[in-house]
Amino acid sequence: MADRRPARIAALADVIARAGLDGLLLTSAPNIRYITGFSGSSGLAFVSVRGEALVVTDFRYQTQAADEVGDLARVIIESQSLWSALWQHLPSLAYVEVVGFESAHLLHRDFQRLLDGAGPAAVGGSGATRWQWRPTVDLVEGLRERKDADELARIRDAADVAGRALARTLADVRAGQTELAIAGMLERALREEGSEAFPFPTIVASGPRSALPHAATSRRAVARGDFLLLDFGASVGGYCSDVTRTVTIGPPDGEQREVYEVVRGANELATAQVRAGMRGRDADAVAREYIDRRGYGEAFGHSLGHGLGLEVHEAPRLSRTADAVLAAGAVVTIEPGIYRPGWGGVRIEDDVHLDATGTDVLTRFPRDLLVID
Repeated sequence: MADRRPARIAALADVIARAGLDGLLLTSAPNIRYITGFSGSSGLAFVSVRGEALVVTDFRYQTQAADEVGDLARVIIESQSLWSALWQHLPSLAYVEVVGFESAHLLHRDFQRLLDGAGPAAVGGSGATRWQWRPTVDLVEGLRERKDADELARIRDAADVAGRALARTLADVRAGQTELAIAGMLERALREEGSEAFPFPTIVASGPRSALPHAATSRRAVARGDFLLLDFGASVGGYCSDVTRTVTIGPPDGEQREVYEVVRGANELATAQVRAGMRGRDADAVAREYIDRRGYGEAFGHSLGHGLGLEVHEAPRLSRTADAVLAAGAVVTIEPGIYRPGWGGVRIEDDVHLDATGTDVLTRFPRDLLVID
């Protein structure tokens, strides 16, 4: 795969310039990985308006940082405080005075470090004016929204891993198994099929608990007549998939089949009609209005979907309040659902690429109602 990081740094430098900054401090791990390639859990990165880059991490990641970052940025290994190393090396970048920080990702205690320790006087300098810090929001996230070919390939692979793992799991599901046991089967299959991690806690919810959109998997035993909802993901090359399917244990009754078909219809309509260039709220309305016309509008309480990439929830949003335009190249989830407390719920979720001409559904597992005998 081509090394896209130099182009990403150049694009970020342009964003930094348009924001009236001399540089940007990155503290979000996914943003650091996107810009520099470093995937460790402890690190800071800095990119100047001139395209110079620093990565600061600790001894645990000395070899990893060298391998992942290479010659793209200056890698600094610090045995004590990453912040002390940042203050020591930041003055080496010329013409850096007004600096942005990621206000959505910086803890208050670390913001206090910017105020208390971020000046030449604190590291033995001449006592010149401290750097001027400015809060920023979504400077890197805006770049991440448009997936390049390599990112798309990894998300597609993650969706394929998820589909294969689900097929293996459902072949072994039986009434009497607990939700926890089924989740364990699914997570083992995900690992064996190639998932590097679990992007979020696997949700397995049965019977009345399937009406909980973000249920915590429990010790409840699955029974005949239940809906069984599975919401899970895979990770390949750091990129996530996010998939939900709902099946029945034993033949569905008429009401279960009706609700399922409404959700399936909403999913199919949205995956066919959502387009780059639409506002997030208009994309959400495609499925919401379909469900509402069939009398279940009050039972669809969450948004239609969200962006997907290095994080399982990222830009853009597909919700009733999202005014932002969906970018060409984004990968989003389409996940309508109907939930009735005490009865159960159905959600069908696919991962969809919004290209310049339409949509490409990355999730290849069938949407038909599957019956587990």
